[in-house]
Amino acid sequence: MTDSLDALCINTIRTLAMDGVQRANSGHPGMPMGMADVAYVLWTRFLNHNPSDPAWPDRDRFVLSAGHGSMLLYSLLHLTGYDLPLEELMRFRQWGSRTPGHPEVGLTPGVETTTGPLGQGFANGVGMAIAERFLAAAFNRPGFPIFDHYTYGIVSDGDLMEGISHEAASLAGHLGLGKLIYLYDDNNISIEGLTDLTFTEDVATRFRAYGWQVLAVDGYDVDEIDAAIRAARAEMDRPSLIICHTHIAYGSPNKQDDASAHGAPLGEEEVRLTKEALGWPAEAMFLIPTEALAVFRRAVEQGQSAQARWQATFRRYAAEYPEEAALLERLWAGELPGGWEEMLPTFLPADGPIATRKASGAVLNALASALPTLIGGSADLAPSNVTRLKGYESFQRETPAGRNLHFGVREHAMGGILNGMALHGGLLPYGGTFLVFSDYMRPSVRLAAMMHLPVVYVWTHDSVWIGQDGPTHQPVEHLAALRAIPNLLLIRPSDANETVVAWKVALERRDGPTGLLLTRQALPVLDRSGMAGAENLVRGAYVLRDAAGGSPDLILIGSGSEVHLALEAQDRLIERGVATRVVSMPSWELFDAQPRSYRETVLPPTVRARLAIEAGVGQGWERYVGPAGDVMSVERFGASAPHKVLMEKFGFTPEAVVERALRLCGAG
Repeated sequence: MTDSLDALCINTIRTLAMDGVQRANSGHPGMPMGMADVAYVLWTRFLNHNPSDPAWPDRDRFVLSAGHGSMLLYSLLHLTGYDLPLEELMRFRQWGSRTPGHPEVGLTPGVETTTGPLGQGFANGVGMAIAERFLAAAFNRPGFPIFDHYTYGIVSDGDLMEGISHEAASLAGHLGLGKLIYLYDDNNISIEGLTDLTFTEDVATRFRAYGWQVLAVDGYDVDEIDAAIRAARAEMDRPSLIICHTHIAYGSPNKQDDASAHGAPLGEEEVRLTKEALGWPAEAMFLIPTEALAVFRRAVEQGQSAQARWQATFRRYAAEYPEEAALLERLWAGELPGGWEEMLPTFLPADGPIATRKASGAVLNALASALPTLIGGSADLAPSNVTRLKGYESFQRETPAGRNLHFGVREHAMGGILNGMALHGGLLPYGGTFLVFSDYMRPSVRLAAMMHLPVVYVWTHDSVWIGQDGPTHQPVEHLAALRAIPNLLLIRPSDANETVVAWKVALERRDGPTGLLLTRQALPVLDRSGMAGAENLVRGAYVLRDAAGGSPDLILIGSGSEVHLALEAQDRLIERGVATRVVSMPSWELFDAQPRSYRETVLPPTVRARLAIEAGVGQGWERYVGPAGDVMSVERFGASAPHKVLMEKFGFTPEAVVERALRLCGAG
């Protein structure tokens, strides 16, 4: 049942959403109208949050996976007292507003994640629930529930159609994430019409098969909704899906249950008719009744009180467990524990050739004890990606303090889950797969870059040189495609010591994700006695070994494994009388961020004979070699053969480099 004050509050949400979309003449009014009752119950009766401090660590998380219904979230944030003035709701979808078309974390106070691409928020919430469980297991002590919160989300038919939600739901059920509760807006409508055009599966049975608790409610009976959320909160061994039977554009005389209400304003006349049907003043825009606002604004005092109780608990915790408390405070501030750099290994030429993936694994294991919230894993490729932390348990329902995550063959979900873990805070998350499969997680990588999340990707098997697995597993275009994503830092180290520095850069970066591109094949550890040190990787590119006197006629630029090829060719070119400089360029992004003066010392404008060498498509290298330069690249799919055979057949040999270089110098 719904009493008159509840109805007033619910219709306040409903009409604010209608008015915001209508004022913008753009947006999705149907979902906020249909889910207003459900959202009202959750936000006023259960959600533990503090509008005065949106970043309070032990707050409940709320994910609007159905991000097209953003006016629902903006209305709730304003009504419950976040720093989101009503004027911002009036500026919905306008330039410079804090109410963009889909929610964006970091822009709007109280928004926990950037959503819109359907299914991403679903996976983010799974990551948040994993983070809460791990941190509780690692840091809580008897009588000190420092981490004890829920992750809630509103998901749509579209979310549940997207493949990422299937992957993430399967893993969440396996892990038994009992503090994960999703409210499913089951309104049977998608953009093209009724969902039975394409979506006729039994969702309840599907989620039960995943290991979820499944409940169902009338989306307009607040008592049923209340009881279902209580039942979900009481279930600690399974995540819960509450199926809310709703109507898109609920209350609209002519648009309810119509697909047109999904992505277009109702229209001024229909807004008027809907308000009349709801018993609302027809001409009033952005009306918030005093009685309704009072109900919503209880969240301010309740949130402040809840946070104050938590802070008192944390002070007692700090007195009894000072090291743990100090570590948590550093982590929440985005800082790393002191002294961790001292644990970084150093590799010697005498150690013999080592694949950069194996060097990466050595770095991870060297740092594990110094970075106790370093947690991650692989999409069922840990032995190949070398991502396992030795001596630590796996993260499972029975061992929630385990630091080795097993994502299964679920790259898409892995990307979204890593984002959720980073958004939650307190963790240093990483995930691995083959570089060729970065395509499967690209939407999540893009959103990580957009949200400035410090996630680390361990992408191994970084070129066609992986050999006999063949072209399906050999990345060719992937590095170029990833370089197109703004704010994604990519590093392709040339040897074990550059890999060490690459990890240091990745862990210190707090404003975006980092991808480490690592070899399957072993590479020599460079003898730095006659070369520049690996620490120069932080500048993106550096003169590894220069021509005599530092005045080159030719510059060879290599990344990753091709740096070694450049060094071999340099020796031969010097014998031919060509003063040759070798530049290691592991990261375009880091190099482009350097001052122009530095960049010109590495690549002097006066030296026009430049040859870039990289085992992938050459797109983009023209900016570094210039119009007079050349690129040795791979412009076709690979082949199945041992990697040394592939290098010969594709022309990546010292002799081929020398031949191309001599032509550039006019000496061929």
